[in-house]
Amino acid sequence: MASTLIAGNVLADTIAIITPSHDNPFFKAEADGAEARAKELGYDTIVLVHDDDANKQSELFDTVIARGVKAIILDNAGADASVAAVQKAKDAGIPSFLIDREITATGVAVSQIVSNNYQGAQLGAEEFIRLMGEEGNYVELVGKESDTNAGIRSQGYHDVIDQFPDMKMVARQTANWSQTEAFTVMESILQANPNIKGVISGNDTMAMGAWAALEAAGRKDVIVVGFDGSNDVRDSIRASGIKATVLQPAYQQAQLAVTQADKYIKTGSTGLDEKQLMDCVLINSENAGRLETFALSN
Repeated sequence: MASTLIAGNVLADTIAIITPSHDNPFFKAEADGAEARAKELGYDTIVLVHDDDANKQSELFDTVIARGVKAIILDNAGADASVAAVQKAKDAGIPSFLIDREITATGVAVSQIVSNNYQGAQLGAEEFIRLMGEEGNYVELVGKESDTNAGIRSQGYHDVIDQFPDMKMVARQTANWSQTEAFTVMESILQANPNIKGVISGNDTMAMGAWAALEAAGRKDVIVVGFDGSNDVRDSIRASGIKATVLQPAYQQAQLAVTQADKYIKTGSTGLDEKQLMDCVLINSENAGRLETFALSN
């Protein structure tokens, strides 16, 4: 079993925390937040990464099910591809609490706690339009196509931007949430479209890659807006680089999932709906100084 001896010979139950790679600070913040909360509540933890590989995720589920964990906190490896793993855990009597990304089934996970990506994207788009002066050629960098959030954010952007006829999208390309890929993609787009005025990105990691490519090309005049609320983009905003981002509270979201897992373990219910949305917050030069590790201080 997953229980281990702690002080006073009391057995501590274990919560598994499974996310994409910690190379992305957003996912590391999730894991750190969940782990800190679990330890506060007296649990041991197993922290694992699936690298956005659904097969690896399935193997990790087999591992933690065999270990007899009490609950699984998951930022999943694909909306469709993850349903079977979560169902497998449920069949084994282990509840899953999803954060950041939804799956395409209900009644399988106990909780699906996600940022209101559509609301957040609209905030980002409104700021982008304001910064652009409601006109000009722009580029959109899109996240991984298998990730529901990539599509929701893009839709949120366009439902706002497309109302402004003088805003013209000259390129739209995925960079798969990757900074290095975004750098390469941005280099190519810039060569084909030297007269761009702005870039709106599906996440901060791609925004950082795009900004690095723009800097290298001497194009610091291009307006870049990201999405996530990372410390890297915060620092860029404060240094007059990237202009804005949208904070989704990764750390708080993960802690909330663990709190709900604890209640479910103890009572058999969270007392809440499965689907839960957390609003996002616009971050720009006015409030960037209050941002730290995907959380905004008062």
